[in-house]
Amino acid sequence: MKKYIILSAVALGMSLASCDEVLDRPQLNTPTDESFWNNEIELRLYANSFYTTYFVGYNSGWTSTYTPVRGLTFADDFSTTGQQSNFTSNVPSSLSSTAGTGSLTQTAGQTWDFSMVRKANIMLDRLENGMKDKISEEAFNHWKSVGEFFKAFEYTLLVTSFGDVPYFEHEVGQTDIEELYRDRDPRNFVMGKVYDLCKDVMANMRVNDGANVLNRYVAAGFISRWMLFEGTWQKYHYGNTELADKYLQFAVEAGDYVINSGKFAIQTPMPELFGSYDLSGNKECLIYRKYSDAQAVRHCIASYCNGKEAPPATVNLAFLKSIICVDGKPYKTSSVADADSFKLGKLAVTRDPRFEACFSDKANINSGTRIYGRKFIDRYAWTRPAKDTNPLYESVTNVNDAPVMRYGEVLLNWIEAKAELGNVTQADIDKSINALRARPIDETAKNKGVTQTAPMVLAEIDASFDPDRDADVDPLLWEIRRERRLELVFEYSRLVDIRRWKKLDYMDNNKNPDTMLGPWIDFNEELNTSLTKGSTKVQKADGTVVTYDGGNAADMIGFYVPINIKPRSAFSERSYLYPVGNTQIQQYAEVGKKLTQTTGWE
Repeated sequence: MKKYIILSAVALGMSLASCDEVLDRPQLNTPTDESFWNNEIELRLYANSFYTTYFVGYNSGWTSTYTPVRGLTFADDFSTTGQQSNFTSNVPSSLSSTAGTGSLTQTAGQTWDFSMVRKANIMLDRLENGMKDKISEEAFNHWKSVGEFFKAFEYTLLVTSFGDVPYFEHEVGQTDIEELYRDRDPRNFVMGKVYDLCKDVMANMRVNDGANVLNRYVAAGFISRWMLFEGTWQKYHYGNTELADKYLQFAVEAGDYVINSGKFAIQTPMPELFGSYDLSGNKECLIYRKYSDAQAVRHCIASYCNGKEAPPATVNLAFLKSIICVDGKPYKTSSVADADSFKLGKLAVTRDPRFEACFSDKANINSGTRIYGRKFIDRYAWTRPAKDTNPLYESVTNVNDAPVMRYGEVLLNWIEAKAELGNVTQADIDKSINALRARPIDETAKNKGVTQTAPMVLAEIDASFDPDRDADVDPLLWEIRRERRLELVFEYSRLVDIRRWKKLDYMDNNKNPDTMLGPWIDFNEELNTSLTKGSTKVQKADGTVVTYDGGNAADMIGFYVPINIKPRSAFSERSYLYPVGNTQIQQYAEVGKKLTQTTGWE
């Protein structure tokens, strides 16, 4: 048995695609290694084959890996009926590309598979050893940086999951047992290599290589994400302030590059951004994934936002309590009328408008917590008449485009990194947090009474600003994390964030009981036909739980208790990283080598 998926250099998932629509084209041919590597056209073809792996968007068909709503809802913000999904408690039998999907849910990282590292190394090695005399120096440097970008992307995912991993500088021959079965390299060594790769990318990648393809701005957006992750991991897990500052400073530099370009802006209402069928030219999207009915490239994600389909997990009361009020303050210190109400209709007009843009303002029986997310669908889908039988919003028929790297995230990465380094000014806040708060509100929201949130004033953010703040978190960082939590809800980041902050205990339902509750519902006003004897429950403000017994409908007012909800099983510090499978360890042993198990899983 071999540890790696060894495929020919060009048959690794390449697809012919035009430079402006590489995220929506199916595979057309697979040329051989011997006839390849002659010009930029072939380099572009090879590079485009990485796109659907790393610029996933809403994925395609029923595939939910790395997708919002269906694939990235394992975090403290989300709850289900029944027992909450658990962290892995035992070493799995295998963690190959086909057997380890649990790690994608529990780490938002990667399985123990290095085929994509090999694929990137093939590109880099072929460039170095056979193409210097075939293309210009500028083209060589650009395509080298493209290979380096995807190699850095894969290693960041691997480190996110496993910490220490073997680092492969070049393509490894199938008979090179010593190198193929090399044990792990230290995390700091690997991420040092990633840092160097990213520095080269920022120096040499083209600023413009065509429409909706990888360029230096797109790369800088992802680099701001990766460097923020590693910088905060070093700070909160290892206490290594020197390395933390190194990565955080690079996150700031990458953010500066995007922000100072003047090419990007927050200027689209959220429903129009995520429900759009054409994101070309949108100034918030550094890169997006294009979907097309004509080309049979569709997804299912919008269908899980249509109000009828039941998503696997939905947000909870803990999330609702984190949302800032329109006066810019947390609900406990806000002066907004009804700031202490957790009825969905009240939340829509008292909270930041991103809540109304992402969630229904009415309780919905199709949601496990009765809070229904609608972030990834357009407004019309919620108001269309019954006679409209267009299947566009049903099943696996969705073709709205997916933002892949957006300016809003870059702003959040940048301001958090600056805050971690301790040098934030009001001008920085205006450029980032306040730009997000000033996002336009569409007419539908305005007609409901939704208003923009007051700008953040840096001088007001002190120790008393939020009485619920974790004592070990700086007040400004606490507020930046709050903004990130709302702005990126349902996107990739929440689990990644609480892991890098060393705050995985937020997922302990026993410590955080609000993670097992929904909004405040008066069943006499809404969902009164859904009352079910013995299973419909609410929790009163004093913590008393009332169960519907068939005759006490008038008393069914309180925080909704999801059906049969139970806390997830206990987990420990080792859950910050994922174990490798017994099969992978055995593969090493069969050739006389040792693969070290992930720390804490020995």
